[in-house]
Amino acid sequence: MDRGTNRIRSAKIALYRQQGKIHPRATAGRFDRLRWTAAWLTQIVFYGAPWLVLDGRQAILLDIAHEKFHVFGLTLWPQDALLLALLLIGAASGLFLATALAGRVFCGFACPQTVYTAIFTWLEARIEGDHLARLRLDQAPYGPRKLLLRGAKHGIWLLVAAWTGLTFVGYFTPIRELLPAVAHGGSGPWETFWLLFYGLFTYVQAGLAREAVCQHMCPYSRFQGVMSDADTRATTYDAQRGEPRGRERAGGGGRGDCVDCGICVEVCPAGIDIRDGAQYACINCGLCADACDTVMDKLERPPGLIRFAAERELAGGRVRPLARRPRVLAYAGLCALCMLLGAVTLATRPLLRVDVLRDRGALLRETADGDIENAYTLRLANLAAQAQTLEIAVHGMAGLRLVGDPRRTVAAGSVTTAQVTLRAPGGDTPGGARPIRFEIVPAQHPAQRTVETSTFILPGDAAGRAR
Repeated sequence: MDRGTNRIRSAKIALYRQQGKIHPRATAGRFDRLRWTAAWLTQIVFYGAPWLVLDGRQAILLDIAHEKFHVFGLTLWPQDALLLALLLIGAASGLFLATALAGRVFCGFACPQTVYTAIFTWLEARIEGDHLARLRLDQAPYGPRKLLLRGAKHGIWLLVAAWTGLTFVGYFTPIRELLPAVAHGGSGPWETFWLLFYGLFTYVQAGLAREAVCQHMCPYSRFQGVMSDADTRATTYDAQRGEPRGRERAGGGGRGDCVDCGICVEVCPAGIDIRDGAQYACINCGLCADACDTVMDKLERPPGLIRFAAERELAGGRVRPLARRPRVLAYAGLCALCMLLGAVTLATRPLLRVDVLRDRGALLRETADGDIENAYTLRLANLAAQAQTLEIAVHGMAGLRLVGDPRRTVAAGSVTTAQVTLRAPGGDTPGGARPIRFEIVPAQHPAQRTVETSTFILPGDAAGRAR
């Protein structure tokens, strides 16, 4: 009788693991609450951030068309690409650190694929019923009821995906302008493309692909094992306590605490059996631990048969302290270094950037009174949040002076090109390319002066050496 029951349970588990779409069973517990808390927090930030306004402008706006990123009053330019590089390296280091400490905890609680799959699965359960009802609906022939339920489900999925796509594009186009433009069919070609692409991408990934992304598409699942070691805490089955599996308690026939109910497999979003050991498809969400603790509670056995534990801990040893784990120290050090460099770079970034370009069409020209003139184009980028009046001065040659008004006003967060002409005495002055310096001084902040070098060309054999 016991063998027959085990065969039925094995067949039931095989159904979840191998056949058709996985319909995970709902469970409740501390990890499930933590997962939904993370989902709420991430989605409140994602959907809400584009609607924040600061000083009359969208607080977070990645304005690619005008080559500016506005982030809570801070304007970043292409010249600040180092900050973006440090941010990405620091984020990757933080992800590696989290993996070294607690396995794929990011995948289980904060990964967009996991979060949106959970949201779509929750909506599916509200419409089609629990996991068994969804399995029966999958196997049933198409009829009015099935068409109605499937139509309602996919319709709601598409609405959520469409709003997600709209929010995503709203980070790059002001969302208060985008929403009425989309409503009246007036969105631009690139905006329309990304609305459709990201909306359909969300619908396919979270509604149709689901666990296949974690099992077959996600590259992180393939190499995350190299970032963990015997001291990494991850969702683990305590085989010493649970084996051999069976319905009888230990001491009554030599059985372990695992009663082989299969609920840990039924609740798994990835459709794996945690009792088979560490697997790359496991997203470390802890739902199997919640389900197993529920069963242990009903059987009046200690919880934790499935829990977050390290391999060394399950083998009877002690987890090494963080100070003795080089991998953790390396990831933490790299993350802290990127944060420090980013803070220093942000604090010391110049608010005025200047590029000096010579007029290549005419290296020089001679005036009626014998003076020599060179023409330049100054590209003035004001990175400050207020307009700046700049005074331009030149140094490096006797008698060198600027023709015209030396002052230029540049609006806040904008780039202005200024045509500048320099004049120097001609006569018996030796020809060639002479080094000079442009000094640009903001009237409001004289200490933040900027110096750029260039050359002044005088007629003579050396004129061809101009840079």
